[in-house]
Order: sequence, then structure tokens, then C-alpha cells
Amino acid sequence: MRQRPRLALVPGEPAGIGPELVVRAAQRSWGADLVVYGDRATLLHAAEAIGQPLRLISPNDPSAAGPGALAHVEIPLTVRAAFGQPEPRNARATIGSLETAAGACLQGLCDGIVTGPVHKAAINDGGIPYTGTTELLAAQAGCEVVMMLANDIVRVALATTHLPLREVADAITADSLERTLRILHAALYHDFGIEAPRIAVLGLNPHAGEDGHLGREELDIVIPLLDGLRGEGWQLIGPLPADTAFLPSKLRGFDAVLAMYHDQGLPVLKYSGFEHAVNLTLGLPYPRVAVDHGTALELAGRGVADPSSLFAAIDTCTRLARNRLHAGT
Repeated sequence: MRQRPRLALVPGEPAGIGPELVVRAAQRSWGADLVVYGDRATLLHAAEAIGQPLRLISPNDPSAAGPGALAHVEIPLTVRAAFGQPEPRNARATIGSLETAAGACLQGLCDGIVTGPVHKAAINDGGIPYTGTTELLAAQAGCEVVMMLANDIVRVALATTHLPLREVADAITADSLERTLRILHAALYHDFGIEAPRIAVLGLNPHAGEDGHLGREELDIVIPLLDGLRGEGWQLIGPLPADTAFLPSKLRGFDAVLAMYHDQGLPVLKYSGFEHAVNLTLGLPYPRVAVDHGTALELAGRGVADPSSLFAAIDTCTRLARNRLHAGT
């Protein structure tokens, strides 16, 4: 069993800032060995553009890499990447990098995966149906997952993700909410090492339904479910009105917040620390942490992109992978 985690690192969209952020990461020492899955020419071109050294070495011994070097698995592009210009013909390579890196985790070759931003339109225009990396990795692993974003201030998990607002209420059922809470609770316990997780659950409606006057979802679905899980010894707070749940005095009493829909919880998280926020996929057989920003095509190749989110993602994935290794899971 490895004592030091080995992480797969995927740059994402080759025309965006992902490759140069990977180059920035190569200049530092980390608590894990990194293996980058991507196109060699793209990575070297990014390094040249931002004036940073980069050597790509064999993935057989990633611990041999030092500052300025990365272990590398080649996933060649179909056509050369140009900064700021996504190319649909490279969609297969973008998806292939994700699938190959995740496959290495499933095979035990890597202990976690850190992913850069992808360009959804370029992938779909390349003829590959794609809704998101979270969904892709869940399908590959054959498991149900939960999306959670986190920074140094708050962890926010989502009961529903990318749905039109008018579909959210119908998507929240007792079964789906229980699955989400069980995945979240298990991740806080096993991955984050929190022995008795305290989870705040937001109401769907304003004022958490106001005793049924502003909607019955809390009375009919949320409260009975929370009461049942409390009977198992869980520490669940709520349902809480979303407009006051994120007050600093309240957040100190929670280990995570479960929001009912995307824009209920994530604006607060991003306002409180966007640069250091990361996106986690809970429920996979391995830790997956992604940056919480887009491809920033307009910045690609200029050397001005902020690597803070990628660095936070590597640190977070290292910590989670180490916890799993030490627990023998």
C-alpha cells in the first residue's frame, strides 16, 4: 500500500487556462505524486508561453519528478490546440483524458483525480453528448454521486444540480434526498474524518415553507426524512430558511450545508471565497476534486490566470486520498 498518495491531474480544455495552470502546479512540491493526463505538445506550449520550465517524465515513477517536472501519460489531440480557440475535433481527447485518468483510479494506479475546466459546447459540438464531468465519472464508476463545493469557510452540497428552476421541486423526493444525505454523511465521516458530522439542511421554500403557508415540501418530505435519520443518531439541523442559514454565527455550528438547488447555496460560497473554492464529487470509489472556475479562454496563454483554485484542489484531493489510504478504503 502506498504511503504517499498518487493523484491523476487532468488539464481540461486544451485551448483554455487548464494546461498553464498545470504548468504552474509543476513548479511546486506537493504532498502527493502527480501524474498529468494530456497532450504533451499542449503542455509544453503552455509552459513556453508563460515562461516556466516543464519536463514530462515517465509515469512509472512519479515520485522522481521534482519542481519543474511532472509524470505524464500521453493523450494526443487530433489537431494542435490554439490559445482561446476550442476545437471540437479535440473533444474525444478531452473526454479521453478524463476517462483514462479516472480508469487509473478505478484500477488502483492512482488514489484520486484533480480535474481542470472543460468547454461543454466544444465537447458537444464534437459529437459527444456531455452534461458534466460529475455525471461522466459517475456513469463510468456505476455509482450515485453528490456534488459539493467547498472553501475555507463553508461546504455546500446540492440536492439537485443543473436543473431549470421549475423542475427542482418535482426532483426533490424523500428517496432522492435520503440518498444525497447518506452520501454526504459518509463522505464527511470517511473522507474528511469528521466523526459525528453536523449537516444543516435548507428548506426549498422561502422561510422553509413557513409551516405550510409557503409550500408543503418541508412538511411532507423534508421534516419526516430528517426526523427518521435523527433516529439513527445523525446530527441534522433544519430545514432552515436559506436567507439566514449562512450567517457566520450559524455556520460555525455546521460541518456542511445541503442546499436544495444550485443557486440557493453556491452564490454564498462563491462570494465568500471564489478563488480558493473547489468542486468535489462525493460517492465515487476515489476522491475527485475540480477547480471551481471555467476555461477563461480570453486569458489562455497570457500567464495571468490565477492558479489558486487548482492548488486548493490538489491540496484537498491529497488530504482526502491520504485519509482513504490510512483507513485502508
